[in-house]
Amino acid sequence: MGIRNYLIEGVSGAGKTSVATELQRRGYHVVHGDRELTYKGDPATGEPIDLSALEHNRADFAFTHRHHLWDVAKVTSLIADKSRYVSFFCGGSRNFDHFIDLFDGVFVLSLDAETLIQRLAVRPDDEFGGRPDERTFVLQLLASKEDIPRNAIDIDATVPLAAVVDDILSKCRISH
Repeated sequence: MGIRNYLIEGVSGAGKTSVATELQRRGYHVVHGDRELTYKGDPATGEPIDLSALEHNRADFAFTHRHHLWDVAKVTSLIADKSRYVSFFCGGSRNFDHFIDLFDGVFVLSLDAETLIQRLAVRPDDEFGGRPDERTFVLQLLASKEDIPRNAIDIDATVPLAAVVDDILSKCRISH
């Protein structure tokens, strides 16, 4: 979708959707990966898996989370389309290692546990991270960094949203 393509990652509650919305408000092209590219599959092979039995039992949220993938063919196709100057792909994927090298830059929205707890506490129960057991899981992911790309540029996601987006754009050498 862009001559330059950037991935914005982070744990649930870090602010990926808010950043995407703010980038769109400013006129940038955004792909909401968690809405447009996602499916449930095997992170190693990419093969889709049927989680319909688990979808009714939210106790298996950790398993479901670990099988939250982006369609690699769609990501590749969108990146190959050079009709826009810049595109931002925002969201979380457990198979990012299959396409991360296609991006011109990767950003991780970083925050401390206290800020994350505050953000997740206001989520409704039907949104991931809204229930206490899910919050505990997300906090474990924050501490372990197991879902975070290793060679990404850290962005302080504890500052006001406008400052977060300004920081990302400055690191992309895009004026705001």
